[in-house]
Amino acid sequence: MSSHTSLYIGLSFLAGVLLTLGFKDVRLKDNAVSARSSAATIDKDIPEGIEACIGGTPLFKIKSLSDATGCEILAKAEFLNGAGNSPKDRVALNIIRTAEEEGLLTPNSGDVIYEGTVGSTGISLAALCRAKGYLAHICMPDDQATEKSDLLLKLGAEVERVRPAPIVDQNQFVNKARNRAAEHTENPSRPGRGIFADQFENEANWQAHFEGTGPEILEQTGGFLDAFVAGAGTGGTISGVALFLKPRLPNLKVVLADPQGSGLFNRIKYGVMFDPKEREGTRRRHQVDTIVEGIGINRVTHNFEAGRELIDDAIRVTDEQAMAMARWLVEKDGIFIGSSSAVNCVATTKVARQLGPGHRVVTILCDSGTRHLSKFWSHAGHIGDATDTTLDQVLNA
Repeated sequence: MSSHTSLYIGLSFLAGVLLTLGFKDVRLKDNAVSARSSAATIDKDIPEGIEACIGGTPLFKIKSLSDATGCEILAKAEFLNGAGNSPKDRVALNIIRTAEEEGLLTPNSGDVIYEGTVGSTGISLAALCRAKGYLAHICMPDDQATEKSDLLLKLGAEVERVRPAPIVDQNQFVNKARNRAAEHTENPSRPGRGIFADQFENEANWQAHFEGTGPEILEQTGGFLDAFVAGAGTGGTISGVALFLKPRLPNLKVVLADPQGSGLFNRIKYGVMFDPKEREGTRRRHQVDTIVEGIGINRVTHNFEAGRELIDDAIRVTDEQAMAMARWLVEKDGIFIGSSSAVNCVATTKVARQLGPGHRVVTILCDSGTRHLSKFWSHAGHIGDATDTTLDQVLNA
């Protein structure tokens, strides 16, 4: 081989190496640009703060109840909301945002949000107040499960446990919170102001479900939905969802699930609030004669009235039925729920049986049973291997 040929081969080899390295460098740069672009896209989808983890909860099929009724019974898993782990996350966030828009709240100024609640709304407010630069002061009846007030304290809220009292009493827990907010605002020595969340009357409550829960259910079911069943404490969930779904699904049946001792059942069925269990001398406590917490009330609230005319029927659920359903769902499905969710599931099952096989019914699972250990679940008892339990035994408990 001549020296010239060897030179040409050497130069060609060197040029090939340089060209390959050049292409590799270009590919690396392109990959780096592509990676940065992908990261930027992903960053846009990362929720910012715990408040961004509220809403978009899954809708899932409860297999045992669906199999037993021949209907598709679907549960909106509201216990998976990311702040206080209940549907009250939606309400608390909307109350805070509305107050901020109205100039009533300023972060890190000493502003305190006061609320009267049996637990879940207070827990949601306490978590979101910490996230957004406020403090929470919660007034609650002293007959509620102690784990709720313990959790509130761990979230840094001030907690006042007060004796249960009728709404006409200024020491009733809602009135106490309203008065505490006014005292704060009027005290020149205290920083910030006191804001009363007023979940029972504040329209931000039902609007949170009109703007969030209702549209999510419609999208998740594809509009194929025969009935919606929910309990009512403030009434915001059932009103907000009904106000959104009914105009879009005119044949939808909306049903109230109500615990024993509550007057809302009679409000829907007969237009009055009186309940026989509320006769003087017959009740164990001042508000509702039940171990169920979170739903049931004996007065009319603005949030309940907002959607009352769209509620087609009401089903009363006893404590025994709720406890039997709670045990059933653990034993059959591994679903561990609180008392209000158990009431919802009893009523949902009854609605499914009324409609007959082939229908689809949606309800709400509000919170986990871990918030109800010392009260509801202490009565419900231990879970066994009750594989021979029938749905009739649950519904007739």
